[in-house]
Order: sequence, then C-alpha cells, then structure tokens
Amino acid sequence: MVVVAAALAVGACTPSEKDSTQPPGSNAQPSIAPAGPNTGQPGPGSVTALPQQPAGPECTVDQIEVKGEPGQEPEITLPDGCAAPTKLLTKDLEPGQGAEAAKGSQLEANYLLMTWGNKQVADNSYEKGKPLPLTLGAQQVIPGWEQGLEGIYQGGRRVIVVPPDLAYGKQLGHPLQKETLVFVVDAVKVTPGTN
Repeated sequence: MVVVAAALAVGACTPSEKDSTQPPGSNAQPSIAPAGPNTGQPGPGSVTALPQQPAGPECTVDQIEVKGEPGQEPEITLPDGCAAPTKLLTKDLEPGQGAEAAKGSQLEANYLLMTWGNKQVADNSYEKGKPLPLTLGAQQVIPGWEQGLEGIYQGGRRVIVVPPDLAYGKQLGHPLQKETLVFVVDAVKVTPGTN
C-alpha cells in the first residue's frame, strides 16, 4: 500500500473527460472526488469544489472550530467572512504525551480532510477504520502534511491548514489543485526513526 500511495502522491493525475450535462455557458462548478493526504488522484465519492474565496483578511487557525474528543471522528466548522489562509498553519488541540514525530519517524495517523472552498469533508480515515501509515520525510504525502506533522506527539491531535502550493497546487488538472485543505489529525502511533 505504501508503494502505491507514494507513487500516487508524487504523480499527477489527469481529469476525466466526460461530456458535460450543463448547457453551454452555464456557470456550474466542477464535481470532484475526495483525496487524502497521500493520494495523487481522487478517491470514491464526490464533493463540489468552489475555488472562489471571500475577500477580506485571511482566516486564522484559531477561527476553525473542532468538536469531538481525540481519537474520535472530529467535526470541523470553517469560518465565514474571511479568506482562506495562504500559509501553512497548525494548532495542537491535544498535546499528546508519547514519542515526538520528526523526519524518519514512522507514524500511524487518523485524519479528517475538509476542503475550504465548499466546506465539505473530502476524505476521512476514521470511517475507513484504519489509520494511515507513513514515514515523515519519505515524500509519501503532500508537503503540507510532511511539514505540518513534524513535532506532533503520539496521542496528540492537531489542526493543519494546507494552502494549495503545499498540497496539490503543482499537479495540473488535479481536482484539489486550487483548494486550501483543512485536516484534523490524530497521531495514533509515533515510532522514532533511526536518523
């Protein structure tokens, strides 16, 4: 699975070419399928991407509301009236008390991914019943995850806001290319690497 995930994370995908069901000149938004932190192509299901952002000041990570206990599926509420952040933002909701994640660490992480543009859940490992295994620094996931997970402790819960340039922004045609992504991540297990 890791080999496939790593290959998908590095490779770009191309959009499918289907005839539109919308009349010419309509202002319909594209439908996209969810993608997790390690995939270069969409997964099952669909959400509608809305890349337009409101004008005004950028939102802060403190304006993002997260409900639910660490280890349980979270509920994310994104703010209205402010623009999507353009820089990587993190906030620890639960500090954790186990090993600290650094480059080379083996992690198992549960996550819920919400897209900023339409405020819908795009991927959810809690529903899958299995945390995502990864090695920090091995480029198995998007750069925003690599950077955003450094320093998390086992048992910790963190919000990570990833702008497009640290997500899928360089993958032309990717359904989430222009999206700011919001993750709530639980570090289920952290095993220090042997740097």
